[in-house]
Amino acid sequence: MRRYPSDVTGEVTVCDRECLSDWLSKAFTGDGHPNWKGGDTGNYGPGWNRVRREALERDGHECVICGATKVDIGRNPDVHHIVPVRVFAESEGCEKTDAHRLDNVVSLCLSCHRKADFGRLSKERLWRELGVESDNRPEPPAPVAPADGR
Repeated sequence: MRRYPSDVTGEVTVCDRECLSDWLSKAFTGDGHPNWKGGDTGNYGPGWNRVRREALERDGHECVICGATKVDIGRNPDVHHIVPVRVFAESEGCEKTDAHRLDNVVSLCLSCHRKADFGRLSKERLWRELGVESDNRPEPPAPVAPADGR
């Protein structure tokens, strides 16, 4: 296969989609994932499967950013938490299940999901695509600093 300079973008160049898939599976797990903060949130808990299904239906089984369909992708799009589950799980007075709101999830193809994970798609843009007004956006309370200042 011949590659042109304009085809070489990003941090890795692979030979085909299968190689890309293999690389992503290895590179974006554990501490290689952009949202890795030293631990796993585990099972998303009750309500996740229902909200995921509702988000896919709401979004027509398409990526809300680029419009890639279930057929284009070869499977359902990913359902991405705009404010990560981890943020809710680590916030006082919140549970990880508090992240499972339709106004906090969006259907994305693999490519757009990676962009969102790496911060190249802003939360504001994702909410705008869903039509979520700024005063209705799910944000957990800010973490409370310990009394001793640590």
